[in-house]
Amino acid sequence: MGNQAESIALKYLTQQGLTLIVQNYLTKGGEIDIIMLDKTEQILVFVEVRYRKNSLFGSAIDSVDSTKQAKIIRTANHYLQQQSEFDNFICRFDVIGVESDLKYPKITWIQDAFEG
Repeated sequence: MGNQAESIALKYLTQQGLTLIVQNYLTKGGEIDIIMLDKTEQILVFVEVRYRKNSLFGSAIDSVDSTKQAKIIRTANHYLQQQSEFDNFICRFDVIGVESDLKYPKITWIQDAFEG
């Protein structure tokens, strides 16, 4: 389910004009689902994708708590230390919520969802 939700999110973000840099960037400290480039504003976008079949226990977006945010920020810092070509880029943390049936998903995109 998670991989399908990520594929849906990636397709959606690509349609919005973002370009894929890396998918599933993994370190000992955490993972970033998708890293994309918003060329229009030279912004490097770190994307967390969350999936929920229903919202009985909160929305997909709500599941990105402060602990998860801190882990994503640490992982993003690790990525940036390895990739000097992005030194002059603004960084942004987005969250994509994919809810309901994956065949007809409801997509919620929160840009600049938290600060790094």
